[in-house]
Amino acid sequence: MLKIPIRIIQEIQNAKQASDIYKHLQAAIELEHSTIPLYLTALYSIQPNSNQTVAEIIFSVVREEMLHMVIAANVLNAIGGSPEVNKPEFIPTYPGFLPMVRPDLTVGLAPLSMALITNTFMQIETSIDPEDYPAKPVPPALRTILEEEYKTIGEFYEAIIDKITELCDKKELTIKPCNQVFNEQWFPKTELFEITDLERAISALHLIIVQGEGTTTEWSTKVCSLNGKGGNQFTKKFSPFDPENQPAHYYRFAQIVKGGRLVPDPEKPGTFVYNLNQPINLDSEKIYPLVENSKAEMYPEGSRARRLIDQFNYSYTSLLNGLHKTFNGYSDYLNTTMGVMFELKLQAQEMAEVEIKEGPNAGKLVAPSFEYQLLRA
Repeated sequence: MLKIPIRIIQEIQNAKQASDIYKHLQAAIELEHSTIPLYLTALYSIQPNSNQTVAEIIFSVVREEMLHMVIAANVLNAIGGSPEVNKPEFIPTYPGFLPMVRPDLTVGLAPLSMALITNTFMQIETSIDPEDYPAKPVPPALRTILEEEYKTIGEFYEAIIDKITELCDKKELTIKPCNQVFNEQWFPKTELFEITDLERAISALHLIIVQGEGTTTEWSTKVCSLNGKGGNQFTKKFSPFDPENQPAHYYRFAQIVKGGRLVPDPEKPGTFVYNLNQPINLDSEKIYPLVENSKAEMYPEGSRARRLIDQFNYSYTSLLNGLHKTFNGYSDYLNTTMGVMFELKLQAQEMAEVEIKEGPNAGKLVAPSFEYQLLRA
């Protein structure tokens, strides 16, 4: 489970005005983005026309991480801030730590494997109280430290919700529909909608929690009225499924490990089982042996490998610039930005055709590095 220092929660709780929490929503944008290169690298390592169900699961998580970025940006804009994503420091260093979270989980860019899903992806996405497939055991001494000094990402978002609610109640914050991004071509209106008032801000932030780690809240899939503005209806009850009836990210990845779809248990109402009659199998023989934690500097200047990785980083930087533009007054630019996502896939496929002939990575294939590259004038 991703946990963040309790001091961050305390900073949010002690905020006196909206500007005091701008940096925390900016950090949320950075955190939601930071997992995308991990998941995309794994996705790019799947050979064409193979592991299609597994690929669909990973891509669905990537899509929702992108959605969460947009939601956090929408909330930041609505309370008067301005998201920043077009800067080198926005991208984490891989291998390394994810933004804002505890430093005992090192993550890196690697081809897909069952070990990667279990030891990295499911550790990132672990729910508050995972059912059936427990998280990697935490040593007792570390557990004590985590309980005393760290909080969950869900608690981080709840603190943001509580503070925004408090500031609105005190008339110290008026939520305005500034630079809102919404686009039904990429995200349904039940997931991405304008933040025009407190209720819609709460609804949007709760969606991040439930899609990521599961929740003690069961969401309906219909839109209900919230002060006449619309939003997501919810009642208190645990469910590992989100408003679109998809398992939370942790359980989505667990399906690959368990080998079957997560479905309601017909024999035990309120519980769930991994149905092996709806198999989800990972064929490890159909995974490209990509270079782990690839860096542009690893490939000789002028080589085909270096040219391809530079082109990829150019496109990736263009994507970040496009998102920055989208979040700062040009919402329609999201179509162009999302189009770049598909360019990245094609470029990654071309990289996978190039084998390293010598050195420590001999026999492996060129992989994306997700590095910021200054664009040519």
